[in-house]
Amino acid sequence: MPDTTLAPILVTGTHRSGTTWIGKMLAADSGMAYLSEPLNVLHRPGVFRAKVYHWYQYICEENEHEYLPAFKELLEFDYHLWDEIRSIRSHRDFLRMGRDFLIFYNGLMRGQRALMKDPFAVSSMEWFAKHLNCKVVVAVRHPAAFVSSLKRLNWPFDFQDLLDQPLLMRDFLEPYRAQMEAAKSDDVIGQSALLWNLIYRSIHTTLQRNPDFIAVRHEDLSLDPVNKYRDLYKSLDLDFTPRVEKTILNASSSDNPAEPSRRNIHSVKLDSRTNIENWKKRLTGDEIKRIRSTTDEVSQFFYPDVEW
Repeated sequence: MPDTTLAPILVTGTHRSGTTWIGKMLAADSGMAYLSEPLNVLHRPGVFRAKVYHWYQYICEENEHEYLPAFKELLEFDYHLWDEIRSIRSHRDFLRMGRDFLIFYNGLMRGQRALMKDPFAVSSMEWFAKHLNCKVVVAVRHPAAFVSSLKRLNWPFDFQDLLDQPLLMRDFLEPYRAQMEAAKSDDVIGQSALLWNLIYRSIHTTLQRNPDFIAVRHEDLSLDPVNKYRDLYKSLDLDFTPRVEKTILNASSSDNPAEPSRRNIHSVKLDSRTNIENWKKRLTGDEIKRIRSTTDEVSQFFYPDVEW
């Protein structure tokens, strides 16, 4: 049996589901190396040398030859310095190179355990577990909260990224083809509700096949961050130290803002209790009804105890 204490960790879910917060709180363990979104279409070439052409890229045995070598290099902390240097176009790119190089250097020199935070790996969880020996953590967020976050940011989603992946459609999404093809490009509420529904339907199916995968609700972590993260640390064989507890308290304190600033949308310092109620203020009554009508069946798998 593999040594699970050294197994990489994959934190996934939808985008805007709390994967960054969860990943950074787990990476508060000094033995972890935080690797962010190798399957992001815009990832840096120094971090991950494979090209990614679609959001929510699906990986399985039939196309793994395109990605497996690059992931093995990533988990061995093999930073592609010259590829990164050739890609630099701005001061920001230069600073990112320094940040990423240091993460890889420390991971290699200190023998750290890799933690990949990547919502875009959500459809490929089983492949990550089987072929990279990852322990999988899945972030679950209430559909109304997910949709309200995308509404606030005015982030549409182009379903062509999913429709253009025959393997993903075959294995998970074919029943949603007509709905995706009919989705309106200017309807962020409808798009987001459909995206939540189809992704979390596939997550539910995957979790049923893999009872060792760990699903965590964003709301549960937000209401009781110290105890819930302590439980998660134990499940992942991580060391919940006083330093870790302080980091979690600092990131979830009521002294923090209720929602991230638009200039720093990935901030993990929020008033976690207040944040989980924001959707009730952002969405209209009609929008909530639309979201519920689209997601109600699937949401019952994850939120049977939550009132809308």
